[in-house]
Amino acid sequence: MVDRRRYPLAMAGPIPRFLLPDTAEARGGRLFIGGCDTIELADRFGTPLFVYDERHLRDRCREAVSGFGEGVAYASKAFLCTAMARLASEEGMWLDVASGGELHVALHAGVPAGTLVFHGNNKSDDELRLALEVGVGRIVVDSFDELDRLDTLHAEGYPTPNILIRVTPGVEAHTHDFVRTGQDDTKFGFTVSTGAADEAIDRARTAPSVRLVGLHAHIGSQIFDLGSLAESARIVARMAAPHGLPELSIGGGLGVPYVEGESAPSIPEWATAVRHACEAEGVHARVTAEPGRSIVAAAAVTLYRVGTIKTIPGIRTYVAVDGGMSDNPRPVLYGSGYETFLPRAVDADRPLTVRVVGKHCESGDVLVEKGAVPDDIAVGDVLATPVTGAYGHSMGSNYNKVLRPAVVFCRDGDARLVVRRETHDDLVRCDL
Repeated sequence: MVDRRRYPLAMAGPIPRFLLPDTAEARGGRLFIGGCDTIELADRFGTPLFVYDERHLRDRCREAVSGFGEGVAYASKAFLCTAMARLASEEGMWLDVASGGELHVALHAGVPAGTLVFHGNNKSDDELRLALEVGVGRIVVDSFDELDRLDTLHAEGYPTPNILIRVTPGVEAHTHDFVRTGQDDTKFGFTVSTGAADEAIDRARTAPSVRLVGLHAHIGSQIFDLGSLAESARIVARMAAPHGLPELSIGGGLGVPYVEGESAPSIPEWATAVRHACEAEGVHARVTAEPGRSIVAAAAVTLYRVGTIKTIPGIRTYVAVDGGMSDNPRPVLYGSGYETFLPRAVDADRPLTVRVVGKHCESGDVLVEKGAVPDDIAVGDVLATPVTGAYGHSMGSNYNKVLRPAVVFCRDGDARLVVRRETHDDLVRCDL
């Protein structure tokens, strides 16, 4: 326990409920998700542990399907495992895959190949062969080199795929530099302003190796401004109009709130905004999208076990947990902010300011720069960070040979293990 008389106080109230999964509730002060006691989950499955609210996941998938209709694709890079691929497919979503590995997982999960959208700025010959062999629903073509590769594969007798041309609309989203993709200076797509996009469309329309069915654009991630997303849709709609293309994908990028004080549009609001933008241009093509973060981020919390509390008088209190940058690299990569709380006291005030750090051999291994927790936090406590359902598990690593966490889906009081925790033997499985 930390002496609150000697160390900084944040005077924060309880963790805001809008940052927790839909089914989150307090029973006797303890956090339950999907009817499951999170403290018991930590004891049963160990920590770190990703805990997902299955009903939350399904409800967001249904919102996406309702808002965009057939062809709306879950951006699997946000979080992918066999169970998640099956869940999204069961709820009527297609899946956006961006590598041969993601394609393999989706097929392993039993997702119909015809409902897969294959992305990537540098697809290999082998990846394209696999996509053509299994019959993916759409290939999003990203470069003239890719069109060359598809020409060669067509000459070798491979099937003719349905493709979308990815265009770069020149819209600079207000987000982190590392996740902006719509500006002219980007590795993705054919630039509208240089004429490359028109050239790619003209080539694809006449090439026997591909079947052009539409255009695609994606301007970035963690975007709160619907105006940027609508403007991108307008530009793409204008490009598609002269060609009478039947499909437009406006990509993903819808932001989610991670900390108190943030807010974001809902999936239905996003769908309405981009549809109106396309209709205003006189385009009535099928408008699809690729939500990822907005499906899974707020559906999960990560549970850690506190191992060390280090207080430096007049400076700060460090709380070290049994995970870190290997299970959530976003704070290190993007300076992303998170909240903290104790699941044993979900409704408690959080007057103590702490820096939550991981166990890695790096001073930069910081999970939460300025977290707020109850002042009776102690070694052995379970500490949680909310809104960790996106880009934690999927971007994780084995740095310092730390084991990757387990993942559970909770629903109606049942906790289902969907990804087991790694073992030390897993660390040497590929060694020779």
